[in-house]
Amino acid sequence: MITRRQFLTTTTTAAVVSAAAHAFAAPNDGEIKVALVGCGGRGTGAVSQHFNAGKDTKLVAMADIARDRLDKSLQILKQQHPDRVDVSMANQFIGFDAYKEAIALADLVFVTSPQGFHPYHLEEAVRQGKHVFVEKPLAVDAPGVRRILAAAEEAKKKNLKIGVGLQRHHQPSYQETVKRIQDGAVGDLTSMTCYWLGNARAGLERMPDEDELHYQLRNWYYFTWISGDFIVDQHIHNIDIINWIKGGHPIRAQGMGGRQVRNDKRLHGQIFDHHFVEYEYADGSKLFSQCRQGQPGTYQEVSEHVVGTKGRADLNVGSKLFRITGPNAWELRLKQGEDGHQLEHFPLVEAIRNDTPYNELEIAAMGTMTAIMGRMATYSGKLIEWEDAFNSKVQLMPEKVTWDMPPPVVPDADGNYPVAMPGRTPPA
Repeated sequence: MITRRQFLTTTTTAAVVSAAAHAFAAPNDGEIKVALVGCGGRGTGAVSQHFNAGKDTKLVAMADIARDRLDKSLQILKQQHPDRVDVSMANQFIGFDAYKEAIALADLVFVTSPQGFHPYHLEEAVRQGKHVFVEKPLAVDAPGVRRILAAAEEAKKKNLKIGVGLQRHHQPSYQETVKRIQDGAVGDLTSMTCYWLGNARAGLERMPDEDELHYQLRNWYYFTWISGDFIVDQHIHNIDIINWIKGGHPIRAQGMGGRQVRNDKRLHGQIFDHHFVEYEYADGSKLFSQCRQGQPGTYQEVSEHVVGTKGRADLNVGSKLFRITGPNAWELRLKQGEDGHQLEHFPLVEAIRNDTPYNELEIAAMGTMTAIMGRMATYSGKLIEWEDAFNSKVQLMPEKVTWDMPPPVVPDADGNYPVAMPGRTPPA
């Protein structure tokens, strides 16, 4: 388990490297070959942003389970960066094992597949000795998190550089505010709140004659075994900030959640549309975490807040305001939002070029596990202890996915998917 000292040291290192990123120019010591595993919109955008972070980087291989998605991604990247894309037909791989072939051709692998696959794709990249950028979250269940942590240790032994798509760690506004809080600007922390209250991506209609597994993989966001639910997929950003500030993870959680607007059996799979979780940290302080999607006419907010014995801090209010109130009052109002998705690529490229230590997996794994523990609490309605959650043997994502397997969940005779029922559903 990551310690408070390890947590703070790793976070500080990432912040220092990121702060120097604007002055970075990659030395001319050879081309970095990139493979993209998972060719959706986030993966396509991440590769494009990576190209802006340093010269002599080229996309040479791609892998996905869907031909049309790979083709669309390749077309976009060729249009945006024609001189940085050289992916022959022989280096375009389709299928569930395609990632292994793409990884073999690269120096740096982008793991941007749906998160249920992340532990397996990351593990293979590390096994083959490749640097990695992996999107958040890192897993959908506790066995996946433990797999990620094992890969993190192996990556350190092999001197591999690993970046994770929790971009707020690389935004100067967050870095400065978190540093002030950790330096005591608001005193000892007594309570925290974080929010992701907003809109949702639309569910997808089933295509004519589409089989169940194809449909669930195409509409993956709405199935817990692939996405982890949106508390894991999206709200991890806010939860991760509180862990960063606290220098560790909670020790227990309880909460509530459910579905009010996600009631279309054709589109909405099985995930909730709202979660509220009360997390408790080892020092007795509590985080009150709220996330909600797709409920028209409701209050919208994406931000984090902490209250201490000497004041309070508000982060990312309206996406541009960071402030501390109390005797150490301070305020930062951004004229424009910071592009963390772009900033997060500079330190990874710099670490590869200069061969400096860089591994964000442990912090991201703890954030992922914290979000998973929250889902376990809301799905079950139980009080969940960290040790029980972290050591859970419940595995939502199969070890191996093939087109001829039945999906982990199937609809009933009326077309309804199983949805968690607090008080009846066991923690998972």
